Amino acid sequence: MKILSKFVLPLFSLLLILPAASLSAKADKGTMDTYDVKKVGKHTWAVFGSLDAPTVENKGFMNNPAFTITDKSVIVFDPGSNVYVGRGLLAKIRKLTDKPITHVFNSHIHGDHWLGNQAFLEENPKVKIFAHPQMIVEAKAGEAQVWIDLMENLTKGISSGTEIIYPNNALEDGQEITIDNITVKSHLNEIAHTKTDAMFEIKEDKILITGDNAFRNRSPRLDDGSYKGNIEVMEKALKLDVSTVIPGHGPVGGKEVLTDFKEFLSIVYETSKELLDDDKEAFEMKPIVVEKMEKFKNWNNFDGAIGKLISVAVLEAEEE
Repeated sequence: MKILSKFVLPLFSLLLILPAASLSAKADKGTMDTYDVKKVGKHTWAVFGSLDAPTVENKGFMNNPAFTITDKSVIVFDPGSNVYVGRGLLAKIRKLTDKPITHVFNSHIHGDHWLGNQAFLEENPKVKIFAHPQMIVEAKAGEAQVWIDLMENLTKGISSGTEIIYPNNALEDGQEITIDNITVKSHLNEIAHTKTDAMFEIKEDKILITGDNAFRNRSPRLDDGSYKGNIEVMEKALKLDVSTVIPGHGPVGGKEVLTDFKEFLSIVYETSKELLDDDKEAFEMKPIVVEKMEKFKNWNNFDGAIGKLISVAVLEAEEE
């Protein structure tokens, strides 16, 4: 492998690297074996990750990587949280095709979606990796290393060995990239889940890959984003000519993925804003907000997330 080829170790030092090598091998083997590839369009497949946070058990795999097989090549979207997830995704792709992987698209700065880039650079050193220009700026400014460290901590070292492979092509809003017989259109925004979000429309399959601009069956975090911005992006997405939506986390669906997530955000934000006008404190708001969220109470980590989501909504409402 490319990583190992960087080092020429004398025989006497081999014992020093055995623990790390064993850990890497363990992490590399079977990282995605329990997850099935699902065909979601004429040319497109996806693997739907755990709804839980990164853990030792899921080896850090918790997003929804997707790939499109064109006439001549393969396009990958959000290849996962570490090199082992990326290699696991690559292995699944290779069961379907031996076409070269030429393009990778990253949806936003959060590393659970893009630190798997390394696996595809190993496969093809000329691979083109695309992202929002602000994502590239933030990643190089230190956010990438923050996510490397976070993933290693949460997986207790299983993701160790992952290298930062930055996107090398900055996208523009509305940009259409033709790759063989497939057109990928990028949709950028100023702020939604973060200030680095890109959604990807696979025009021939009428598929929208939202990144974390949309969640399904899993409560979001909005610490780096905006309720109003995210709601506006959902409204724009609903006007697109798509029939299938792949959220950043949770199962695939139609446009109800967008309408449900917009409703989730709207209830939290508008209710918090109204209660703020009535001089309620955040802790007083929680039972009132929760009562209105019956439809979403079974979403993963709802109880753990709702208090923080209300606090974030209050801060945004105060600024408004």
